[in-house]
Amino acid sequence: MTSLGTASVAALRQYVRAAESAGVDTRQIFEAVGLNPTILDTDDGRINGDQFQRFIRCLCEQTRNPILGLETGDFVQPGSYSVLGYITMSCATLGEAVARIAPFEKLVGDMGTTSLAMKGEDIRLTWNCNYTDPVVRPHLVDNVFASWVNYARWLADNQEASPSCVRLQRPSPGAGVEQAYRERWRCQVIFSAGEDSITLRKSLLETRLRQPDPMLRKTLEAHALSQLAALDTDSDLSSRVRHSIQQQLMHGITRQDMVADDLGMTSRTLQRKLNQEGVSYQKLLDEVRQTMAEDYLRDSELAIPDIALRLGYSETTSFHRKFKAVTGKTPGEFRQSGTNPEA
Repeated sequence: MTSLGTASVAALRQYVRAAESAGVDTRQIFEAVGLNPTILDTDDGRINGDQFQRFIRCLCEQTRNPILGLETGDFVQPGSYSVLGYITMSCATLGEAVARIAPFEKLVGDMGTTSLAMKGEDIRLTWNCNYTDPVVRPHLVDNVFASWVNYARWLADNQEASPSCVRLQRPSPGAGVEQAYRERWRCQVIFSAGEDSITLRKSLLETRLRQPDPMLRKTLEAHALSQLAALDTDSDLSSRVRHSIQQQLMHGITRQDMVADDLGMTSRTLQRKLNQEGVSYQKLLDEVRQTMAEDYLRDSELAIPDIALRLGYSETTSFHRKFKAVTGKTPGEFRQSGTNPEA
């Protein structure tokens, strides 16, 4: 399965505000997707993309609102875009702000990517959604476009500012519901289109913004670039932790502090970064142990107690119990099935 990357807590917070405004108790949703609500109190936290997708899915199922994505766009704030929001606030024109979306949108999350194309007097922003859930995807696109429009109006201090056309891949939600899109966006909305895009007139992009501050923008962009670099480093953290655990287990050792030291950080920092990716050290350890156990059982003649010892289990019975919980077979049964195709 393709990784959905991560999403900023700022993006999650927008959905939570919308849900609470609609009277939805989000505590059950947090529990269902394995998230601690206290993560909302962090400024730079990130969550696993799969968890974010499941959060939106649960919200869709609980509300049964056909325009959930459209309405969550009403709750956009500068902070919804993390540091990108504050960069755009310091831009001189709306066009300058729009040009900052593609380079820095990863700070908001890995939900999708934006591309810009110019044709005559129009500029088209196409958003390619990375999320695959057929229920979540159309609502997420609606949210992104509704947030863009509302935020652009706020930046330009002009509630009448509107796209010239919005194209959505999603099928029509019904003639009665279509009107909600046109009322909010005040433009032509085409459903079942070949892409998800917003078309803007160049003249609109020349709109001057409230508080241009070139020096502040440069400072914020430098900060954003450092955050992007950190994200690129952290994005493969789970893989690096798995590799370090595997190297330890080759010597029968399993110590989190040694893994953290190997990666150049403290145990607390390692756990915090893993939590932001929606995983734990124990989960990664279990996965590596399971993979190595299957390899040993399939490709070696090591006795099962020796395998348990190599994998850091203090008792063979613990190894048996854990292995069977994952595969439904004892280590011995797994080894037998691997050497005897008829087993």
